[in-house]
Amino acid sequence: MKFAVVTFGCRVNQADSFALERGLRAAGASPAPVEAADVVVVNSCSVTATADQGTRQAIRRIARTNAGARIVATGCYASRAAEEVAALPGVVAVVPNVEKEELAARILGTVEPTTAVRFGAGQGACGAPIRPDEGGRTAYTLRVQTGCDEACAYCIIPSTRGRGRSVPLPRVLDEVDQAVEAGYRELQLTGVHLGSYGRDLTPTSSLAALLGALAAHPSDLLVRMSSLEPMDCTPEVVELVTTSPRFAPHFHLPLQHASDAVLRRMRRPYTAAGYRAVVTDIRERLPHAALGTDLVVGFPGETDGDAATTLRFIRDSPLTYLHVFPYSDRPGTEATGMSGKVHGRCIRERARAVREVGATLAERFRASQVGNVRSGLTLARAGDTVVLTDNYLRVRVPAECPGNERVRVRITAAGETMVGELVASAG
Repeated sequence: MKFAVVTFGCRVNQADSFALERGLRAAGASPAPVEAADVVVVNSCSVTATADQGTRQAIRRIARTNAGARIVATGCYASRAAEEVAALPGVVAVVPNVEKEELAARILGTVEPTTAVRFGAGQGACGAPIRPDEGGRTAYTLRVQTGCDEACAYCIIPSTRGRGRSVPLPRVLDEVDQAVEAGYRELQLTGVHLGSYGRDLTPTSSLAALLGALAAHPSDLLVRMSSLEPMDCTPEVVELVTTSPRFAPHFHLPLQHASDAVLRRMRRPYTAAGYRAVVTDIRERLPHAALGTDLVVGFPGETDGDAATTLRFIRDSPLTYLHVFPYSDRPGTEATGMSGKVHGRCIRERARAVREVGATLAERFRASQVGNVRSGLTLARAGDTVVLTDNYLRVRVPAECPGNERVRVRITAAGETMVGELVASAG
């Protein structure tokens, strides 16, 4: 059987797809382009209406270009609107997120209309890790947690992913061992609510305990954390990540909004001042760290004053890049029923203003790195060499290098395309 996996959305979805590919390969299936695959798995996102639309368009395009393909839809959109997704052309099965955690081999030869298929999803899935550069990958994406017990007013994820569930530490470390054996040099640690890691385990554990175990792992892996909620960025976590060479100097801490009034309506359990204290502390400890955030623009009830507060906050912040999300209703969330909806044109204008500030922050950070020498990993690319530095910059270098090589690079020019020169191997 030939298969293809099309993935939308967050790193958790990417990790799920990665584990699915591992399991399918272990069961004897072969990866193929979408147009030549017998089975195409579409791993969907539903964070916005645009994400839903992207899944629908992809499924229709697959059905047009490969009329014989059996399309299996999974992920958050498939979980939220199963009947809607099942009605799309070519779809033979809709698999909710909670059905992802059995062996990938179960999908082989068993996909029939209305069948509920289960496959491995990063929690001890069978099969050896895919080697670096297969499918263009260099970093190994490891999901250690899924689900969420929070109740943010705008978020559909708790209903599409279920309650928080953590992978026991021995299984995490076993997968890390496999990644190292396969040749990976960098690991991306991810979860739906990463900061809640271990709370559901018996005995209970914590993100700090997990990070401590990773810091002590006998390998040269660089660990890069994915999105971490501000309230989970405890002094113990900050101390570990900022003092151990095991961790990349890179934090992504979703702010969502800088108005405390909007944060309260969003049901976000922190204040803008608390967030500022966290990122300021990190910047003082790691002057060259990448600091990213997510922002929602146009949340119900957001006033001109609220929007201006966010602009002032981010202009004066040490953040280095922004992900901006124009608000859209998600059926089933509290925010959908809120009054004070912001007009679409206003949302677009406010989003444009925030993105402009974000572009300035990114430009400022890139310029500040000229002349610095950073460690990094060469990415698998055709035609040139790009190094992803430890502090999350993509730097083009003139030398030809294979992917997955640890190098040191001196940054010589900024701009949208960073330019550098190799200094020496980083081992």
